[in-house]
Amino acid sequence: MPHAPQHVDAAADAPAADLDAALRGGPFHVALRAAIAARGLPLQRVQHHLSRHGVKVGVTSLSYWQQGARRPQRPESLRAVRALEEILRLPDESLIRLLTEAEADSLTGQPAGRSYRALMAASDVLETLFVELECPLDDGLHTLGHHERVRIGARRELLGRESQHIVRAHRDGVDRFVAVHHGDPGCVPEQMAVQALENCRTGRVRRHHDTGVLVAEFLFDTSLRAGDTFLFRYGVQDGTAEASREYVRGFDAPGGQYALQIRFAEDALPVRCHRFTRHSPAAPRSGRQELPLSHRHRSVHLVEPRVRSGMLGIGWDWE
Repeated sequence: MPHAPQHVDAAADAPAADLDAALRGGPFHVALRAAIAARGLPLQRVQHHLSRHGVKVGVTSLSYWQQGARRPQRPESLRAVRALEEILRLPDESLIRLLTEAEADSLTGQPAGRSYRALMAASDVLETLFVELECPLDDGLHTLGHHERVRIGARRELLGRESQHIVRAHRDGVDRFVAVHHGDPGCVPEQMAVQALENCRTGRVRRHHDTGVLVAEFLFDTSLRAGDTFLFRYGVQDGTAEASREYVRGFDAPGGQYALQIRFAEDALPVRCHRFTRHSPAAPRSGRQELPLSHRHRSVHLVEPRVRSGMLGIGWDWE
């Protein structure tokens, strides 16, 4: 029987090489996509194999996972990831490791402010708290503008933040907004305080110590109709953690303008500041751009005319 041409073997080795590199360096979605490609399985077949392992995951979810648009976070989803390691003939814990390890900043080599493990745990907690507050995934509001002011104290700690939102209701009956504050590592949510500053009042507040998450309900005292606009302002007092090195805002969907200002204490000015983006918590940082620090006003800021889904933030170096 004639031997296959050598170039066919080389081509077959390419996906395997891509997979090896992705499993070593991640991120998760790239490794998952490479593993599925290396095995030559359509997503429908992957879903079928998962069902045989007793795990139910939709084809859409699998597609989102390998694109980096969503991440596995529920217990059932993590069971699916472990099953995928077997189905795709991967080393044990190889995909789980990429989910739970801290992501390094691809541009500076410095570790991220929060590990992926912390972000994933916080997401699970948020899901539970939102259910407890009977808050739907779609809050019925589209953001037209969000201006955020963050204060850094003399100990370099995150003292607090103030947010002003301009929103438009896209369905009838919207009468509240649920805000999320994720403190820096080591924070104490029980010692944080929330303030309703304009056109709202504080409703229920929930805290989760282990993840540093605070969720607060702000009531409008009016019921918006579809198309109505509303402006409100609130604040969160923190000051409970150690030195802060970044502030990040996540966006689930595209929206309007976002402006972020970081103001530092007089005796605690960083040596440099930069903006950055992340497509998802599992993805490396990108879009790094140095930002000028105003020494006169002790502040740095960014303005995004129209936000995209993902994460946007400002980081700074103390020395």
